[in-house]
Amino acid sequence: MFDFHVIGGETARRVIGRTRPQIVEEVRRTYLAHDRGDTVNPNSYFLRFPDKPDSRIIALPAYLGGEHSVAGIKWIASFPANIEEGIPRASAALLLNDYRTGYPFACLEASQISAARTAASAVLAARTLTGGRHARRLAVVGAGIIARNILEFFAAENWTVDVCAVHDREPKYAEALAAFAADELGLRTETADDLEAAVADADVVVLATTAAAPYITRPGTFAPGQVVLNVSLRDVGPDIVLESCNVVDDVDHCLTASTSPHLAEQQCGNRDFVTGTLAQVMDGQVEVDAGRPVIFSPFGLGVLDLAVGMHVHRAALEAGEAVSVDGFFGETRRW
Repeated sequence: MFDFHVIGGETARRVIGRTRPQIVEEVRRTYLAHDRGDTVNPNSYFLRFPDKPDSRIIALPAYLGGEHSVAGIKWIASFPANIEEGIPRASAALLLNDYRTGYPFACLEASQISAARTAASAVLAARTLTGGRHARRLAVVGAGIIARNILEFFAAENWTVDVCAVHDREPKYAEALAAFAADELGLRTETADDLEAAVADADVVVLATTAAAPYITRPGTFAPGQVVLNVSLRDVGPDIVLESCNVVDDVDHCLTASTSPHLAEQQCGNRDFVTGTLAQVMDGQVEVDAGRPVIFSPFGLGVLDLAVGMHVHRAALEAGEAVSVDGFFGETRRW
């Protein structure tokens, strides 16, 4: 009961690297558990700074029932200016709590976990919404760590991709991701200086930027049948959202905090443009309209962090890679 372990980022990365297909399955099952109501997932809490308007630290508390029966919280910072110093934008920690007693039992470096659950969610959505594991053209907009993780999960899920086009407003980042995808994942890659050229004729489009406001605003940018993974949530203007078929992870969570779907709701005054959740599509409760672009907008649920965190925790314990902190609790008896 009073064991406490710390799992560092290098350990988490190793576990994730050897178990990506299992993580996709964990995410799939967690979405379905959330749809059944076997979770508690409050709103995320945003800590913002007056002198750093583009930076934030977000708290995501959650409870995941069923076989997991675990509570916890992810505390994740997003400081976009970090990339100018050559360090990652995001950093995070995940605390896991025992449901019976409330005692925390593990702290995990969570930027790896957050990236993995985001990537697994995107690749699961791509499979669900395309009905397969093939893309003639996969377009990636934004060439950072999240984009790299998404491509790693596509590879782990045995997708066949004829060509992967990478676009970033900084050409050197696009070139770096394209080289990684070619050298490490065996993909045929190209870079595109122009965003519309990158996404033209793509079966699947991945938006993984740090954009704070929409910059893709021209109606008709996306073609009927294209699947757009709106991972960064704020790239797409409301007019494009309203002309598309929209799938989200959770309606109430996604339509907040000035996301693209939230801006669309503010513009039209209702939520009728939301087709349903990914879980509802997986469960056959709703169908997508292939005659329009299909946009998947995942706000990012804390229960996914719990599911992936528990997976990493179990695997690290089994492999002897978790660090035990003896005497972490100062008092273990009431009297």
